[in-house]
Amino acid sequence: MIGHLLGLVRYRGLIQALVARDLKARYRGSVLGFFWSFVNPLLLLLIYSFVFTVVMPGKYPADMEPYALFMFCGILPWTWFSSSLSEASNVLISGGNLIKKVLFPAEVLPIVTVLANMVHFFLGLPILAAFLIYYQRPLDPIELLWFPFIVFVQLVLLMGLSLLVSALTVHFRDIKDILSNLLTLWFFATPIIYPMSQAPESMRWALNINPMTHLAISYQEVLFYVGPHGHWKWLMAVFAASVGIFLVGYFVFDRLRDSFAEEV
Repeated sequence: MIGHLLGLVRYRGLIQALVARDLKARYRGSVLGFFWSFVNPLLLLLIYSFVFTVVMPGKYPADMEPYALFMFCGILPWTWFSSSLSEASNVLISGGNLIKKVLFPAEVLPIVTVLANMVHFFLGLPILAAFLIYYQRPLDPIELLWFPFIVFVQLVLLMGLSLLVSALTVHFRDIKDILSNLLTLWFFATPIIYPMSQAPESMRWALNINPMTHLAISYQEVLFYVGPHGHWKWLMAVFAASVGIFLVGYFVFDRLRDSFAEEV
């Protein structure tokens, strides 16, 4: 396991090439091409703004206004999270021709899925930044220094989960369908469309064991709320847990890798 893990550094060129191929293939044949990476989050934010200001206007706490922007700060990282896991559940099966090649490192495929979706996450940030400026939401430069670390924590968590999900789905195809329903529940169990303070006291323990809860709150604190924040302790705990999940995910992947070629 350690040898394969250290070998990932040697495959960085292959990973970069496959990420570029994935991004090109996603918009191949479309008129706007990569421009969709900016248009999609822009349309999403405009739709949320229309729905929650015109169709379903409501009263939200002053620190959550504008509500659509508050929600968008959580939707962007959630889209990276859910898309990566959904695609990772099928990536080894769809990449069967590559896996059957003796020297091809299979773990590269779920990692490429996570990194390609991370690029889309980054391409959505300029849209978020433009609306933060439009709504005159000031950003604290000191708090903003936490942003790269939050992204890194989510990256480690996603790599671990993607390795685990992709390896298990090869043997248990039902995981793909279970995961699609689980992600819907996971979304509502994450304080994205509501603040943590509005969650019932009896259910907060469940939200606290959800790593995406603390990642979403961390993004909201850095990108939306004004003033000093104190969620960094939870973030460090999620980082430690993410490292553990990555090691477990890679261990399971490494143990099952010899069976992939036969199963796909």
